Amino acid sequence: MSTKVQLEIFEGPLDLLLHLIKKNEVSITDIPVATITEQYLATLDLMQSLNLDVAGEFLVMAATLIHIKSRMLLPPGEHEGDEVEEGDPREELIRRLLEYQRFKEAAEDLDRREILKRDVFARGSEAQQETEPPALEGLSLFDLVRALQDVLQRLTEEGVHEVTFEKITVRDQMNLLLDHLHQKGKVVFQSLFQEAASRMEVVVTFLAMLELIKIRAVRVWQEERVGPILIELAAPLGEVRHKLDKEEIEGGGYGA
Repeated sequence: MSTKVQLEIFEGPLDLLLHLIKKNEVSITDIPVATITEQYLATLDLMQSLNLDVAGEFLVMAATLIHIKSRMLLPPGEHEGDEVEEGDPREELIRRLLEYQRFKEAAEDLDRREILKRDVFARGSEAQQETEPPALEGLSLFDLVRALQDVLQRLTEEGVHEVTFEKITVRDQMNLLLDHLHQKGKVVFQSLFQEAASRMEVVVTFLAMLELIKIRAVRVWQEERVGPILIELAAPLGEVRHKLDKEEIEGGGYGA
């Protein structure tokens, strides 16, 4: 399977680290390097197996974490304890994370502001308040990858084996997802994989979902911080299919 999915919104290695720190409910200033490094490498491995575009910065951060982990595991040398400037090997990484988090939170705060009265100013009567459905707030690519890990682990535990090979294309799976969402409305992420008979089918379904997110054909969010991931159509089915056809013509189609 040679499909490659590239998301327009790039999320880098610091985003992944913040995601893991948040998931483990630990403090940035006291990172459990061994645990975070193990989870970071596992996430990176899954992203690469999905043929997601993994930039070199992710690999550099992986090497940095392994280096920090090794320094923390090694016993201090005879004269190392006298070197005051040695300090905590995590110190530079913590400084980068805290600085990045401040900029990220500021950017998210600006993005949450209404376009009206921020970039556009209306006159006269007050504009009618419209209730918009929740967007991607609070979710990242890594949240979805983590949810996929849970699905794949359950699939392995159930002992499902792929006996025959049936070619499943991303485009076909995108259409199946659109039909499913049109019939069911809002669905839980895990329910998309309940009838999957193989690991390949799970992976292709996940890639199809990412492509639909990329063209803003579906909406993914959480109603609660630790609640289930929910998915629904972002527009009427006819509009979504038109957008899908247009993207395929302009982008050269979807792989298998």
